[in-house]
Amino acid sequence: MVKIVTKAGPTDSFTDVPGIQVGQAENKTAKTGVTVILPDAPIAMGVDVRGGGPGTRDTEALDPTCLVEKVHGLVLAGGSVFGLAAADGVTAELSQAGTGFAFGARAIPVVPSAILFDLANGGDKDWGTEPPYRALGVQALKVVSRLVKYGRVGAGCGATAGDRPGGIASASLITDTGIIVSAIVAVNSFGVASSDMEHGVIDMPKIGFVGANTTIGAVATNLDLNKTACKRMAMMAQDGFARAIRPIHTPFDGDTIFAMATGEKAIEGELAPLLALVGTLAADCVVRAIEKAVAG
Repeated sequence: MVKIVTKAGPTDSFTDVPGIQVGQAENKTAKTGVTVILPDAPIAMGVDVRGGGPGTRDTEALDPTCLVEKVHGLVLAGGSVFGLAAADGVTAELSQAGTGFAFGARAIPVVPSAILFDLANGGDKDWGTEPPYRALGVQALKVVSRLVKYGRVGAGCGATAGDRPGGIASASLITDTGIIVSAIVAVNSFGVASSDMEHGVIDMPKIGFVGANTTIGAVATNLDLNKTACKRMAMMAQDGFARAIRPIHTPFDGDTIFAMATGEKAIEGELAPLLALVGTLAADCVVRAIEKAVAG
């Protein structure tokens, strides 16, 4: 048995993995918001979707069999299907700045996205034909930094966790060998977060509209992983959802988690044992991020 020694990163947040910034914006009246994750350079990314009612954009491009190897950003948003427009704003701004794949007259950024359902949280959603999400995506992009706020901000602004307020938060772990792993999670779950389990008894919330919840997030590492390895990391990180929320991955959730690798630290030795460690730490970070998100 090998003992791995870890500690929280300097800020215990998502950006303890170097080369990543986070920006967040909210519409307090509508009780909704957007979180933008911006890498300093194109980044390898994978995704794992397990909820029964997901809402995503460009997740198929992250399949290991597909052409694109690296992407240019990630958007997490409230708003259900309307929130997918947040990635439109981010994509347009990045293209205008020359970020993306060179093709013809425009740079073409690849910006995957996932949304959560916060349309029934009491906020004013009477926005007519102009939902606020494209503008919120641009606002969040313009304030990206290494500082990661948590609580009822960004994509977690109008979130709920079972019968409690939800939110967004992040966490990080660093090993004594210099591997860094972090997570950021917006908790809007059908199940109750951080509930003690009593065998034979389940705290089952009132059944609602399919897709009316969803916990979404991302994990990151400084290792040089390709998107196939990132996919495995995302799959293992989903275990953090299951450890912190019960029930999870129901027909009423759209649970989605992305995994990214900045490539700062080279792989030493065999990949598989290292990936097993990174995936385990990612799940641990997810649990801690969820605990912080629901604590506010």
